[in-house]
Amino acid sequence: MAHPSLLGFQDAASPVMEELLQFHDHALVILFLISAFVLYIIVAMVTTKLTNKYILDSQEIEIIWTILPAVILILIALPSLRILYMMDEINNPHLTVKAVGHQWYWSYEYTDYENLEFDSYMIPTQELSPGQFRLLETDHRMVVPFNSPVRVLVTADDVLHSWAIPSLGIKLDAVPGRLNQTAFVASRPGVFYGQCSEICGANHSFMPIVVEAVPLKHFENWSYLMIKDA
Repeated sequence: MAHPSLLGFQDAASPVMEELLQFHDHALVILFLISAFVLYIIVAMVTTKLTNKYILDSQEIEIIWTILPAVILILIALPSLRILYMMDEINNPHLTVKAVGHQWYWSYEYTDYENLEFDSYMIPTQELSPGQFRLLETDHRMVVPFNSPVRVLVTADDVLHSWAIPSLGIKLDAVPGRLNQTAFVASRPGVFYGQCSEICGANHSFMPIVVEAVPLKHFENWSYLMIKDA
């Protein structure tokens, strides 16, 4: 989850998010190098006393400032395209969960199980237990096994929503009448928080998302109890 004074991204909890963090650092280094180089040129041109009013053009400079930006764009574009294809890959998911956005809560359906579906509402501030986080905790978490490919089908029942878990590298629009899908692998057990990332009405900021990644045996016990209670 995010915490006060967080200047960067949240810690990665999936392979895709790890790739996104590496790409961010890669692009940021290039950005700093370009900024430093441009700043040096500006300072050098402003402070120098050397002039040559007879230079009308320079083929060498034209070639350099045409080829160099092209090379830089390639160095940024190739890793970006690689990650884009990785985010779209869905290979033999072990579990499929359908997330449906409502005003203003999420509902989840585990399509591989019969009668395993529930609504997930934010816990009001006055009902929070010690250690729970304000505006982020829900009464029912989306529980998944870690180290297992999970496919998520996202849609909405009324207006546009967005299902987003920053630490898992997921942000997918929930569109009424349309199913969008993505996949993730939680690389470690834990509780990962997110929020609706599409302005969907008055209570837009009060429909959090909580994904809990647990060992497979714990997930099987949880699913059995949920189906039994239903």
